[in-house]
Amino acid sequence: MVYQVYPRSFADSDGDGIGDLRGVLGKLDYLAALGIDVLWLSPFFPSPQDDNGYDVSDYQDVDPTFGTLADLDELLRRAHDHGIRVILDLVVNHTSDEHPWFVESRSSTTSPKRDWYWWRPARDGRPPNNWQSAFSGSAWELDEASGEYFLHLFSRRQPDLNWENPEVRQAIYSMMNWWLDRGVDGFRMDVINLISKVPGLPDGPLIAGGPLGDPWDGVVCGPRIHEFLQEMHRSVFAGRASTLLNVGEMPGVTVEEAVLFTDPARAQVDMVFQFEHVTMGPDKWGGTPASFSALKASIGRWQVGLAEIGWNSLYLSNHDQPRPVSRFGSDDPRWRVASACALATVVHLHRGTPYVYQGDEIGMTNAPFGSIEDYRDIESLNHFAHAVGVGQAPDDVLEILRGVSRDNARTPMQWSADPHAGFTTGSPWLAVNPNYVEVNAEAAMADPDSVWHHYRRLIALRHSEPVVALGDFTMLLPDHPTVYTFTRRLDDVVLTVVANLSSSPVDLDLTVGGEPLFVTGGPGADPAHLEPWEARVHRAG
Repeated sequence: MVYQVYPRSFADSDGDGIGDLRGVLGKLDYLAALGIDVLWLSPFFPSPQDDNGYDVSDYQDVDPTFGTLADLDELLRRAHDHGIRVILDLVVNHTSDEHPWFVESRSSTTSPKRDWYWWRPARDGRPPNNWQSAFSGSAWELDEASGEYFLHLFSRRQPDLNWENPEVRQAIYSMMNWWLDRGVDGFRMDVINLISKVPGLPDGPLIAGGPLGDPWDGVVCGPRIHEFLQEMHRSVFAGRASTLLNVGEMPGVTVEEAVLFTDPARAQVDMVFQFEHVTMGPDKWGGTPASFSALKASIGRWQVGLAEIGWNSLYLSNHDQPRPVSRFGSDDPRWRVASACALATVVHLHRGTPYVYQGDEIGMTNAPFGSIEDYRDIESLNHFAHAVGVGQAPDDVLEILRGVSRDNARTPMQWSADPHAGFTTGSPWLAVNPNYVEVNAEAAMADPDSVWHHYRRLIALRHSEPVVALGDFTMLLPDHPTVYTFTRRLDDVVLTVVANLSSSPVDLDLTVGGEPLFVTGGPGADPAHLEPWEARVHRAG
């Protein structure tokens, strides 16, 4: 099981209001008690923090905000003492515009590093193509000094690296080897399937009839992506310990492509981190959400598609997603604990590697942000400015942001009922969710029926029952509007998972055999009758 830490929001050791590596060090006993196998650290590298660290200005150091390389070395040693591996967030589709590579590239059209990034002349006085950035506006930024544009699929301060240049690739592989030699156990590679662009960078289809186009056809799983990842594997991972982990975050990847990426015989990545189940529906900023049956169909399709070859990541949230209790469960105080436990049961009992994002193990919820001044996320701020600029009512835009903004995942970790939830003795960089008085780790660890203890039991079950990790998957009742149920089978052992993911009781025409291992959210006397947010796991054989 992988536990993701967003260092800025996890634990602050020095009272400056920002989490840091020594804060993570101080919580290793907590993570070990939960039973995690792998700790994933979101970026802590030097950065101007335009996109909260996903704009890296130096790949081989620690930003002073988060500590020092010595702090990281100590964290690696002590994590390994606990039996916990540590992987780093590798952001190499783009860098910060303050990275020395880009500074040199920008210095002159004849710079030796000019071709390390995507520089193009204007097209009839306009950007080189019509691609839109994921963070609103054009994906091209004009450099006044040279009169040329550079490509940025995300913030204008995150120029895309040109992976067509072999010098770029070798510099990245050298950096990765430097970290592995230092004791890091692998990488989670940010938007790694965007690194190969379609030759010629053609226009994308227009978005809603506007002047900007969708770039994703030209960048998602481009023509050389498999070649690049195989080269990376040969240059970085081949010949090293088999315990290293290489995870590819891949927006827009299909099941069929994921099989190719994760087939061990092809030597690319160990697993994909895909988004289909958390991006269903028209778009992030509005429209009717996908139906529950469509969500089940998506998850089931990935289970079946990777059943023989390949491996998937299992999750409902991370630093880019709202809290699962608020999005898929119920943050009504009556159902918060039960819904958090039910969702965790469903996620952890699938085939694949479960990921827990900090705070989900105590049932943290979305935050009640009041105004746009309360937000810090560049994606949310840019969308608000764009939406209001084209005439949408500010209150309507804010209502959407409250449900989907990435800042929902980035409010400080709620450790206790102490001021600022025990996250810091200073003023937190982002306001703490006011429900921390009731929802916090200290209270959860003291309550045997809490979300935290349920997560701990689920993690232990995966460690002790081979069927959880390796068993076949069969979806049951695929069209039921509120019940999620499936079986996992390995040899003579069968696990049946039944969960009512709603706030109303449900009666089922379903026979569930075997002895109950887990029952949550209700009295649990009859598996054919499920109380609101009740989840059951039965074992036969």
